[in-house]
Order: sequence, then structure tokens, then C-alpha cells
Amino acid sequence: MKTKILSVSVFMALALLTGCKNQTEKAENNQNQETKKPNIVYILTDQWRGSAVGYDGNPDVKTPNLDNFAQESVNFTNAVSVTPVCTPHRAALFTGRFPTTTGMIVNDVYLPAEELTMAEIFKDAGYNTAYWGKWHLDGHGRSTYIPEERRQGFQFWKGLECSHNYTKMPYYDNNNPELKHWNKYSPFAIVEDAAKYLKAHANDEKPFLAVVSIATPHYPHNSAPKKYKAMYPKDSLTLNPNITEKYAERCREELQGYYAHATATDEAIGRLLKEIDALGLTEKTIIVFSSDHGEMMGAHGVKPFVKQLAWDESIRVPFLIKYPGIDKQKGAVVNAPINTPDILPSLLGLLNISIPETIEGEDLSELIKNPDPEVDRAALVMNVAPFGANFNDAPYRAIRTRQYTYAITPDGPSMLYDNVKDPFQMTNLLGKPEWQELQNSLDVKLKAELVKIGDEVHPREYYLKKYNYTFDEKKHAIPFWGFNEGKGKLKNVGSSKPRVQSPRPVSN
Repeated sequence: MKTKILSVSVFMALALLTGCKNQTEKAENNQNQETKKPNIVYILTDQWRGSAVGYDGNPDVKTPNLDNFAQESVNFTNAVSVTPVCTPHRAALFTGRFPTTTGMIVNDVYLPAEELTMAEIFKDAGYNTAYWGKWHLDGHGRSTYIPEERRQGFQFWKGLECSHNYTKMPYYDNNNPELKHWNKYSPFAIVEDAAKYLKAHANDEKPFLAVVSIATPHYPHNSAPKKYKAMYPKDSLTLNPNITEKYAERCREELQGYYAHATATDEAIGRLLKEIDALGLTEKTIIVFSSDHGEMMGAHGVKPFVKQLAWDESIRVPFLIKYPGIDKQKGAVVNAPINTPDILPSLLGLLNISIPETIEGEDLSELIKNPDPEVDRAALVMNVAPFGANFNDAPYRAIRTRQYTYAITPDGPSMLYDNVKDPFQMTNLLGKPEWQELQNSLDVKLKAELVKIGDEVHPREYYLKKYNYTFDEKKHAIPFWGFNEGKGKLKNVGSSKPRVQSPRPVSN
């Protein structure tokens, strides 16, 4: 009998201890969830100009999911790309530094490993890091395998340097060097895979940084799914008044595919947002939607596909940000521009993570938390070494405020627009006596922004020499072609081996 009573007592004691332990572990888990920093989902699209969304007032394009998301977010109506082309924007986004500082001034060059990047900063702050889609910072050819040590701190990886084959998009799966392909229209495939990652990591002790890089609505536009192209009969499309007659017919054709890609991509983004909500992550996650640059699409006599220029069609991009506790700020508008180098320090500021001294962008987290449409600032935009289709264009530095665009080249001032009164930038105000005082004021502001980062306006050759860059003589760009055949191995081009070009020496 004593033995039986003793056994029962021991069992009850063990049960009590186990229950206490379980309660303690549960309490600790709840505490960890409460103190865990918010996740980040950064949706980066390609060549999606700020005017090509329904919530910006575009009369044609259908973006219902982003329109709804805009009502839940803070909308920076004048967000700009620091250099409106892929590689310079992405380098500035991930470092918080200007192109003239990092040397990442043209496409297809390698971001030095010495640069401190977004993923490295967040990983050190206790985050898991993940990346999908187009990268364009490796400089070893556009389909070469990118090993872990060249992923700039991203741990999970399903990406590729660069491809615009949306119906059979190639990618590399983490540390597998064999090239794979998404089995459907790439925006849908990528968000499906990202959703799986979010589900697998939703309840981790660590928060995650997930960058979902979708390559649409970048050309080719004719590869947009037929279902979405059918939504945009060419003759029904509105052409902006700054599109010249020379490109009117071609613009209608390109806009059909451009808007079709945009609508399909909007649907993909909507699926991802729905999954975030279904996982209970909406109130635990900072969500950003933006793009790396815009698209001229025939404006000002510039043919479709071209960017790099200082007009709004090229530099202005969408930027929506939603964060935990947004509450009354939902749907708020900020007219002051946010610039590419500002994004990283602003995210760090929202999360109370220390901002490294190397970062040059401004922390706009207070403006995000307390949006004010009347606030103004000057965002510095530049193209220091026009290349490819823009090779004959002049290098420039420009500032974009909530109302004005002012630009200079090595030869002097080149543009001054009142973007409120003249939203299509059809009247250049340079040289008009009544605008001289404003021009002088903007010139002072522009020069002050250059002083901040130690920059001056030099011809393109100055920077090509400074960073030891060599353009192809015919294509006037970094010769990325010929590096590989998609299997991670370099091949010779003619009698010479391709050279990885980078602001810092790279051994090939």
C-alpha cells in the first residue's frame, strides 16, 4: 500500500513539474513572440514606373490588389530611383549608399564583398534572410551560378543574376549549381515558393527578411499572358500628351503588354499578401512594394524600353509601406520623395536597429510613422555614366522635391520642371527670368546634396577610369554576354576570357 501511495505521489509530482515546465515554456514562447521584431517582406519589381498603377490615377491599368494595399499603407507619391537602371538601384537599396560612393554606376558589375549590405545587417540583428528572383549584382555573367559567399548575406536563395524569360524563368536553388526553371509564369511561381517559405518560418523564434524580386513588367512585353493582354485592346489605351507621334503606334503595342504584365504581377502580389494574412503575419510584418526604375515609353521622343534619364517616367517609382501598428496612418500620402539609399536606414529606424555609419541615406522612419503630405525634401538622382541605349546622353545630377525637378550636366543646367503644374514635364523653365530665383535656390540645394557625399559632376570617362570599367566598343556597355551557358562555368569569348568588372579588384 505504501509503495502504491508513493508511486502515485511521485507521478503527481512529476506531472506537476511537467505541467509547470510546459507552462513556463509556453510563457517563454509567448514572450519571445511578443518581443520578436517584425518580419520584413520586400517586394521589388522591375521597370514599374510610378504612374502605372491604378491608385496613382492611371485610367487604364488594372491593379486591384495594389490599389487595396495602398489603402492599408503609407504611399510615397514621389519615390525615386537614385540611378534609374537595375544594378545601381539594387546596390543602393542593399547598401544605403550612393552609386558614386560604391562605384556601382552601371549594369553588370559586381558589388564588392566588402560592402555592408541589408541582409548582413539584418542577419547580425537576429534575422533569417531569404531571396527570390532577379539579383543583378554579381557581375559574373547573367546566368552563372552564384555561390553562397557572393549572395551578400542572403541564406535562403532561389535566384539568378538576370533573366527576362517569364515563361521559363531560370534560377538556382540554394547551393545546387545546376540551373533550374520555374514551371509557370515567373511572378506566380516565385510568390508561390515565397509563400511556402513564409509558412515554414512563420513561427520561428527569429524574424525573417524576405526579398521577393519579380522581373516584370520589364520588357519583353509580348510575353505577357494572353488572358491579361486581352484586358487591354490597343485602341482603347490612353497615351500621355508627352508621347510624340513618332512613337504613338508602337507605344500602344508596348503598353498592351506592359499593362498586362503589371496586372498579372498585381495578381501574384495579391496572392502573396493573402498568404501573409492567412498565416497571421500581417500585424507582425513590414511589407514594402516598390520598383528599381521606370520606363520612358515614348515620352519626350524617347523610344520604349529606355530608362536612365531624369524625367519622371524613368526615375519615379511606386513605394508603399505597411508596418505593424500603422492604424490611423493607413492610406496616408507623403509627397516628399524617398530615395533609394533612404530605404535601408528607414527600415532599420522602424525596427530600432542601429544604423551603420557607412550608410548615406536618410532615416525617414519618423515620416513613415507620422506621414505629412506637406513635408518636403530634396532627393538626389544621378546617372554618372550613361551606357547602352543611353550612351549618347549626357551624364547628370538632379534633385527631385515634392514639386520640382532640377538637373545639371557637366555643361551646366539642363532641366527645370514644375511637376505639380506640369505633371508631364512638357515645359522646361530654364532660362525664364521669372523662374531664375527658384533655379538658383534649387542649384544651391543640389550642390549641397553633392557635398554631403563628396561628389562632383564629371564626364563619364572620369568614372570609367576611376573604377577601371571597360565598355564593349559596339554595345557601349559592360560585356556580360559570353560568360557562361547557364551551368556555372566560364567560357572564352574569342581569344579572351570575360573579365569580372567591379569597383574593387576581383580575381577571375
